[in-house]
Amino acid sequence: MIKVIANNKKAFHDYEILDKYEVGINLVGCEVKSLRNGEVNLRDSYVRVDTQLTLVGCHIKNFDKGSYANVDPWRERRLLATKQEIKRLRNKINEKGLTLIPLQLYFNGSLVKVEIGLARGKQLYNKRQSIAQKDAELDMERQLKDIKKQG
Repeated sequence: MIKVIANNKKAFHDYEILDKYEVGINLVGCEVKSLRNGEVNLRDSYVRVDTQLTLVGCHIKNFDKGSYANVDPWRERRLLATKQEIKRLRNKINEKGLTLIPLQLYFNGSLVKVEIGLARGKQLYNKRQSIAQKDAELDMERQLKDIKKQG
């Protein structure tokens, strides 16, 4: 059973997502409790690739009832992937203009997973095109609904 904790909606606006991967995340117990309350922000976070994958810029609020076990909410968190996956991602990142960003954080059973996306940044005119395309699709759907109601 998959339960989505947080989505990075801004990522789909700012980036063109080329590929998606599912990885685990290394967390402390109080962070998991905060995630169950939905207190996480993925907005300006990204994934750094060296010998391991590291999630940078993700804010997980301190657990209210936690004491000494609370950690820095902005700390870098290790992402869990196989060596082959890390090597493949590192090779793809070395291509011009590609980056890894977290798309969503979710529970898969009792495990916390992160969906990361291999992305290329959009230019301003591309953002305008995608917004115009979404608006056109919404208008078509509305017109189809109106036609179905009348018929």
